[in-house]
Amino acid sequence: MTTPSLAGAPTATRPMFGTVLVANRGEIACRVIRTLKALGIRPVAVYSDADAGARHVREADTAVRVGPAAATESYLNIEAIIEACRRTGAEAVHPGYGFLSENAEFARALERAGIAFIGPGVEALNIMGDKIRSKNHVAGYGVPVVPGVAKPGMTDGQLVDAAAGVGFPLLIKPSAGGGGKGMHVVQRPEDLPAALATAKRVAASAFGDDTLFLERLVTTPRHIEVQVLADSHGNVIHLGERECSLQRRHQKVIEEAPSPLLEALPDGAAIRARIGEAACNAARSVNYSGAGTVEFLVSDDAPDQFYFMEMNTRLQVEHPVTEMVTGIDLVEWQVRIAAGGELTVRQADVELHGHAAEARVYAEVPEKNFLPSTGTVLLLDELPRGTSGKVRVDSSLVEGLEVSSSYDPMISKVIAWGEDRTAALDTLDAALAGYTALGLDTNVEYLRLLINDADVRAGRLETGLIERKLPDLAFRRVADAELAAAALFTLAMEEQNNTPSSPGPWHARNGWRLGAPAPRLVSLGTPDGGVAAVRISSAAEVGAEGDGPVRGGAVPGSAGSGRVFLVAVGDGPARPAQLEFASRRQATLTLDGHASTYSIAPVFRGPAAPTRDSPAPGVPAELFLGTGGWSCRLAVLGREARLERVLAALHREEGAADPAVRSPMPGTVVSVPVSDGDTVAAGELLVSVEAMKMEHQLVAPLDGTVHLSARPGDLVKADQVLATVHPHTAAASEDTGADTGADTGTDTLNGEGA
Repeated sequence: MTTPSLAGAPTATRPMFGTVLVANRGEIACRVIRTLKALGIRPVAVYSDADAGARHVREADTAVRVGPAAATESYLNIEAIIEACRRTGAEAVHPGYGFLSENAEFARALERAGIAFIGPGVEALNIMGDKIRSKNHVAGYGVPVVPGVAKPGMTDGQLVDAAAGVGFPLLIKPSAGGGGKGMHVVQRPEDLPAALATAKRVAASAFGDDTLFLERLVTTPRHIEVQVLADSHGNVIHLGERECSLQRRHQKVIEEAPSPLLEALPDGAAIRARIGEAACNAARSVNYSGAGTVEFLVSDDAPDQFYFMEMNTRLQVEHPVTEMVTGIDLVEWQVRIAAGGELTVRQADVELHGHAAEARVYAEVPEKNFLPSTGTVLLLDELPRGTSGKVRVDSSLVEGLEVSSSYDPMISKVIAWGEDRTAALDTLDAALAGYTALGLDTNVEYLRLLINDADVRAGRLETGLIERKLPDLAFRRVADAELAAAALFTLAMEEQNNTPSSPGPWHARNGWRLGAPAPRLVSLGTPDGGVAAVRISSAAEVGAEGDGPVRGGAVPGSAGSGRVFLVAVGDGPARPAQLEFASRRQATLTLDGHASTYSIAPVFRGPAAPTRDSPAPGVPAELFLGTGGWSCRLAVLGREARLERVLAALHREEGAADPAVRSPMPGTVVSVPVSDGDTVAAGELLVSVEAMKMEHQLVAPLDGTVHLSARPGDLVKADQVLATVHPHTAAASEDTGADTGADTGTDTLNGEGA
């Protein structure tokens, strides 16, 4: 969905830029490029080595490499960005959000180079870019602020001493930060020193500035922000508010416009006017120019009480919900204002129509405390049929794209509009149900669970709701239907790939066929580390003759008589099942008369001969299945891999902790607070790994002596062992496994009976 400009908004009288460089990546770069092209402006992209094949690079008119994967050497490299402008003739730079978007030194460097910065002036960046300075500044202009301690240059000791005056619980915040990085809630005085040390380290790494300040923690708070637009001619307006209270780790997950809190109040319009005017005053106090957002904490119990948190001097991630309810293209106005144009939209012109809700799609695993995920996009379908005009998807994804650990895990946004809030959430739920991105883990299922929660539907929102609700959310688990579909698909792929003349699965005419009398065993590795055995045997044909495929065939239009097979999962009974292919990407399994449709993406590795990762020629090493916004990853196991999982499961059942401490994903070791040979206790912090702009703390799994295999600064791979804890008792480490000669079942896909 494209967002039209406000009806009747005149074109700027000054000439527009001819070429604009977008100093960003991902979905925001794609979104800015879209508006630049609509305005007839030539867009230039920049990219790091990790993003050479990225979508924003493909969509720009031209693209310039600015450095290696590390953001500090590419997207944060001011000299490289300016050199790219010189090489391409860019007259202006749009910074998107994050990276250099709020960097005053970058704005100064562009000014010295004679290149326009599509953002506010240096004064606004300086004052609002520092949370301490901005709070003290706006307080002098009648904008209410949260009680706290915000003085530059305070040591950890001074912050500890001042905390008593602020009161507990309190919130540690980095002065130069954003996006929730380095923020920590501290409930007790004794926890403050350690939390300060961690917050300082994260702030220094993420923002190059470890200055911290303290704020009183407002309980059951609502996070409400106001979008402002201002020009260099003295015009300042607001475009209503957005509700951003649904957060995890201080990062927003669901955003809405307008706020359901204000919409439900009899005097909501009056409060909206007051909070909007406070936001405009904050913008006026720094002679703001362009699009900006003023964020407030609002008491759920007393909505007329609101407190300034910060001003984001850039475009927000959640700006689309404002665009959808106002019809105003914020990027277009950013460009026009930066070119010297006057803001022709007046406050009286701004009307809010309907309701909009946005869901941020992250590459992460919510069940594992939102652990970021990496992978290659194998199959993508982001805009389901029937949603045109009401759903907009801002995305960085294309099939074949590798999502790495170098950058933020947000990969796309799904935004829905409705006549009212219920209609908007219903439309968003339907859009997420049809959203398919296979090849990596995403939070789409979690988003659906969240927006269908009773409290969320009722508008009872607060920033701690996600943490409170997460333990009780009913995440879908891999069931017999998925295992049966995966097993049938695996055998079909084997037959297709081993039969050169075969037009598709189920058409093989040599070797073992799915109509053969001997049962076949497929061993699948489940997401929880377990093993599922699926046995497949033939059944009576259904109403026709010959050895044709399952009804519907492997590809659209293929002929077949319709054959039912018997599938037994684990120790369960054999049940009738058939798999129909609507296309090479989608199949419908009918198991016991119940039909389930899946998107399916196979992953092949290694040579054609059987290996540990590919147990037979033509067999995928992994399968990704998706349905209704949910997806799973199933490994196709050979004998060795199956045995490893079986032994690991026995080890877990015996209650023994794994002594190896592994990195959950690719990243950089940022801290090792223990020394090699130290005696450690279970739960003690051993290593901190930074990945996707987040710090993951790895702790000792048991009491014992630690032996380290990583140092600060090391680049590590997913599942790499960083430390090992040896228990103090020798007996605990002697008998470590089971009899490897135990009967573990038939080799996967070896052609023998089970």
